[in-house]
Amino acid sequence: MRILIVTDAWEPQVNGVVRTLRSVRRELEQAGHAVHVISPDQYGSLPCPTYPEIRLAMALPATVGRAIAAFAPNAVHLATEGPLCLAARRWCLRNGIPFTTAYHTHFPDYVSQRTGLPAEWFWTYIRWFHGPARAVLVSTPSVMEQLRAHGLAQVRRWGRGVDLDCFTPDAPPPALFAELPRPIQLYVGRVAVEKNIGAFLSNAHPGSKVVVGDGPARVELQAAHPQAHFLGAMSGRELAGAYAGADVFVFPSRTDTFGLVMIEALACGTPVAAYPVTGPVDIVTPETGALAEQLEAAIAAAMACDRAVCAVYGASFTWAASARQFLDGLHPFSGEQETAAA
Repeated sequence: MRILIVTDAWEPQVNGVVRTLRSVRRELEQAGHAVHVISPDQYGSLPCPTYPEIRLAMALPATVGRAIAAFAPNAVHLATEGPLCLAARRWCLRNGIPFTTAYHTHFPDYVSQRTGLPAEWFWTYIRWFHGPARAVLVSTPSVMEQLRAHGLAQVRRWGRGVDLDCFTPDAPPPALFAELPRPIQLYVGRVAVEKNIGAFLSNAHPGSKVVVGDGPARVELQAAHPQAHFLGAMSGRELAGAYAGADVFVFPSRTDTFGLVMIEALACGTPVAAYPVTGPVDIVTPETGALAEQLEAAIAAAMACDRAVCAVYGASFTWAASARQFLDGLHPFSGEQETAAA
């Protein structure tokens, strides 16, 4: 199958959406499918307000449409709700091309935190954007229920995976960890306001707090929490070592739909502490972590979990299974015939 993915999130961005798309693309290509990605780096772009690391592509629907038609896909997937996918959406609707979409982030809550406006205002946009999609791919059952409650009935499950060649319990930890008071509490991800990292850094549980990642809130958080250790962005085996060397992984976000970092931590044998919200409630089990409205309670309970059990559970999330679900959720059509007519 010839699969076209349009996304506003792509390299050099470092986040769960990019890692998911890259990993699924690799699995699909290994299975013999042709996958083409239309991304912001192919067009002129502007920095995203309040988050300049993210570039917003400025492309007309006709321009994006020519790129779609040139590939002659058998399936079109719009991965994000940004300007590039908006252009592709408009062109597809104008030309009768079916497409699927994905809901990766609680966009209304995310924008609400950055603007101070009510989240419900942005649900109008979500319903409008995803409404014409043949399927909306979502990561967990709780997100499926939430979208159905907001009028989007065509939801399909699309789980996530872990690179099990990389994320293992025997990954060597950073040298710094040998010097830190235990327990080591770890956060991995974008250092941005919507990730609620301040709640993690302010929790009263004793030990050391380590942040891996970068983002627009890093300078402010470092100044406010000088006792915390900010290690910057990591990837590959180095990141796996940070997971494996920690005593507990803390996931303070209330706006993620999944939380890829949680299953990476689990695959490295590290239990998860989080709030009882969408994402963690679908992933964390009593044997592999703890959920509580008080992070201190979740951290204390999570550290009692068996790390070997965590590793086995984390290894059950594979990118091969994720790619199969993605493929099953697509809406194939006669690409050459329909895009040629367009």
